[in-house]
Amino acid sequence: MQLTLLRSEHKTGGEMYLNCHSSYSLRYGVLSVERLIELAKLHKVECLSLTDINNSTGAWEFGKLCRDAGIKPVIGIEFHHEGRLLYIGIAKNMEGFRELNEFLTTYNLSKKTLPVRPVDFPNAYVIYPWNNQTFRELSENEFIGIRATDVNKLFGKQLLPVKHKLLALHPVTFENKSGRFLHAHLRAIDFNTLLSKLDRDDVAAADECFVSLDELRKTFDGYPFLLKNTELLLNSCSIDFDFEESKNRKTFTGNNYEDKELLRKLAFEGLEYRYGKHNKVAGERILHELSIIDNMGFASYYLITHDIISYTISRGFYHVGRGSGANSIVAYCLKITDVDPVDLDLYFERFLNPKRSSPPDFDIDYSWDERDAVHDYIFKKYGRDHTALLGTMSTFKSNSIIRELGKVYGLPKEEIDELADFPEKVGNRNDLTRKILSLGSLMTNMPNQRSIHAGGVLISEKPLTYYTALDLPPKGLPTVQWDMYAAEDIGFEKFDILSQRGIGHIKESVDIVQQNCGVKVDIHNISLIKEDKKVKEQLKSGDSIGCFYIESPAMRGLLKKLTCDNYLTLVAASSIIRPGVAKSGMMRQYIQRFHQPDQIEYLHPIMKEQLSETFGVMVYQEDVLKICHHYAGLDLADADVLRRAMSGKYRSRKELERIIQRFFENSKELGRPEDITKEVWRQVESFAGYSFSKAHSASFAVESFQSLYLKTYYPKEFMVAVINNFGGFYRTWVYVHEARRAGCTILLPCVNRSETHTTISGSDVYLGFVHVGNLEEKMAKLIPQERKKNGAYSSLEELIERTGITLQQAILLIRVDAFRFTGKSKKQLLWEVYGYLGYKHEKQDVQKLFLPEAKEFRLPELINTTLENTFDEIELLGFPVTQSHFDLLQTRQRGDVMAKDLISHVGEIVRMIGNFVAQKSVKTVKGHMMYFGTFFDVKGDFFDTVHFPDSAKEYPFRGGGCYLMQGKVVEEFGFASLEIIKFYKLPTVKDPRY
Repeated sequence: MQLTLLRSEHKTGGEMYLNCHSSYSLRYGVLSVERLIELAKLHKVECLSLTDINNSTGAWEFGKLCRDAGIKPVIGIEFHHEGRLLYIGIAKNMEGFRELNEFLTTYNLSKKTLPVRPVDFPNAYVIYPWNNQTFRELSENEFIGIRATDVNKLFGKQLLPVKHKLLALHPVTFENKSGRFLHAHLRAIDFNTLLSKLDRDDVAAADECFVSLDELRKTFDGYPFLLKNTELLLNSCSIDFDFEESKNRKTFTGNNYEDKELLRKLAFEGLEYRYGKHNKVAGERILHELSIIDNMGFASYYLITHDIISYTISRGFYHVGRGSGANSIVAYCLKITDVDPVDLDLYFERFLNPKRSSPPDFDIDYSWDERDAVHDYIFKKYGRDHTALLGTMSTFKSNSIIRELGKVYGLPKEEIDELADFPEKVGNRNDLTRKILSLGSLMTNMPNQRSIHAGGVLISEKPLTYYTALDLPPKGLPTVQWDMYAAEDIGFEKFDILSQRGIGHIKESVDIVQQNCGVKVDIHNISLIKEDKKVKEQLKSGDSIGCFYIESPAMRGLLKKLTCDNYLTLVAASSIIRPGVAKSGMMRQYIQRFHQPDQIEYLHPIMKEQLSETFGVMVYQEDVLKICHHYAGLDLADADVLRRAMSGKYRSRKELERIIQRFFENSKELGRPEDITKEVWRQVESFAGYSFSKAHSASFAVESFQSLYLKTYYPKEFMVAVINNFGGFYRTWVYVHEARRAGCTILLPCVNRSETHTTISGSDVYLGFVHVGNLEEKMAKLIPQERKKNGAYSSLEELIERTGITLQQAILLIRVDAFRFTGKSKKQLLWEVYGYLGYKHEKQDVQKLFLPEAKEFRLPELINTTLENTFDEIELLGFPVTQSHFDLLQTRQRGDVMAKDLISHVGEIVRMIGNFVAQKSVKTVKGHMMYFGTFFDVKGDFFDTVHFPDSAKEYPFRGGGCYLMQGKVVEEFGFASLEIIKFYKLPTVKDPRY
């Protein structure tokens, strides 16, 4: 087929830019999509083709911005292998875009090398770079690109047979000479080599920038058919980006009406479970929500989420539904969330409304060890062609940029570290450091690598390759090549399938309670848990170590300051603990107003009207929306954009600046006093970026109550579950200490009693093999597996024969006293193990049919001391079990005041001795460092310390251990702490083994 037959009615003239790269050509292109289009407008280009390297990440953004700029968009993909161009694919239409995406996806997912010649694309063109071997038989859709540097090479060639197959190819990669300089550095970073070692072919040619159309015409003046062919090809392309229609799977049942009826049925079945049979308010709200859900086409989204939840419940998985989805009573009745929106007066429109500018999504948390199974179900149920993980784009950041550029110039590590840590100090040291910092400023926030979003899953109606090519990250699942912002623009509502260890310890705790106590806990019976008197008292006491979100020192202190004994106060606490609230001073204001509501002076009558529930303080994201809307007159859509932008969930800086300007202009027009407006804005600005939605805070509070219920009624089992999930605020030894406080007898690992992880029987807690430092994972699993299969071990020799353990691994178990059942001392066993294994380290392949009778050794009396055992435990487990840290002190002093009596000594100077647990550093207004410490005393009770800059500098923290401290007891809202005057780490007894 001749290109003349491809002529379309659309004539623009001068379309020669069919090979443009954006910064999504990672570590290659330097122009943002936005800048690329600005340059096109500047040069009066009317048709532009984006062909990024091995990806279609920017295609939809490009299409949208081209439409806004009045430029015809053409899209494609430039296919590379090992940094070298193979060919360029140009889509004729959206079907051609799918073909290119599918072709790239096939090779990405299979990890195979791209072929030197692609498959036939019925709806896409293929352009090969010109070389002496290019003149071969070409398919109907295949062409050859002639660059400006190739023009002279055409002289004397017999071109007539291929004349119709030749195009003018002018790639665009950068804006100017300095852009090429930056491009070269990106190539060096990509190849992980010195800038000086780049080959000529590793870097784009110097002419790969926008030039005027007249200049391009002059370049190809001798061969006008090249320009004509190029124009005809681009004119034949027609890309229709649809940003209006939802791209999610449209129905669950296959029929919209059946979706509607099924959702109604499930919602009213859930109504009876959640509220009983005759709750009129809940019933009316369900009808209201169902109407909006149906009108906006979200029934399938609810039903798919319910399907995922139902499957995971059937598997015994525990989940938490959180985020703004908890504003929905239908979600509550479908067990997607456990937050009652009627009880909290959460308005549904925060989640779903016809004017909402962004699609909503449900955030579903699973235990860290169950999410893979959830993903597996979703991909199998909804099909791999229609299901993928959401991508994200990591960008170049300040420190990493400096380190990368430092390597490109071959700087020693010490110099790179200094420049990265103190750029303002050494930035002007010489021309090279100035060059690195200058380049770094250009690279900041430029795309660097594609990665996987924390939890987003997409389920599409059409195959996903209609919208993107897919990647396969290491240990991952198929992943789209753009992020949540692009997904939102295109028309996807993601399903957030997240994982967290807090859920893991709740789920495991419920299982352990059933095993150890014979009690089946209904942890989803939230209404009863929230009203339980003992749980409320536990909450008020701040005794919440191990409990999700409320175990940190700051949160435990806040609970005490608020005398928090109910769900609603905890919901507020879950939001005001966020960094931005504390930084703005609003957390302190909230506590003060909580205790003295009659003395509140509201900043403005609007603040009283909108924030009386939270004492005039912005506590939730919804409060930001209300104030922006009612005080400054912003419409709710703009208010939501403002909130999202401040929390990093909106990309347009121009749009943000426009809304900020409108905030102040509107306030002035409404007659708001300027000084008050500035203070209102200060509060909005400092708060919006860190706040939770009320529903989000409520979801966290539900999980906190579930944790707290288990800690209150089953503290021993609960702490074992926390120990096994390795993800709390504190280190393992703190949770072991807390288990002991709960009444557990902590026992060292034992080859005949312990499992891989920690277990409990009655009150006896056997530490798992996983805690033994340097013990191989396979051995930690094999010892209990072999024991279950063939019975208990009768001796050290038998364990060696049955497991094939090596000498060094056996020594670890002996030193941690895992063979104490033999009645032999550790030193006797260490003597014996050398007799059995000598210096053999590898497992024997030959299995013995019969085990020989254990040999008897006669040894001199070998004595182990308690102190030696304790130091073995510290070395191998990281904490002592036989003795406490206090037992190892050289002094017998234990302090004059205990933690539980601290509140009785307010204003006094006291001496205390505490075991260091945690610290938090804070920079003061003047830029000095101060610290907050957490310790427990000899009786195991926790207390907190404050280290102001002067004392912190003179008496610094010196790592783990026990400290003698002198300080003044201070009190804030009933919460006592020690303001440090002097602070010394106490010496311990010497390790007798050395």
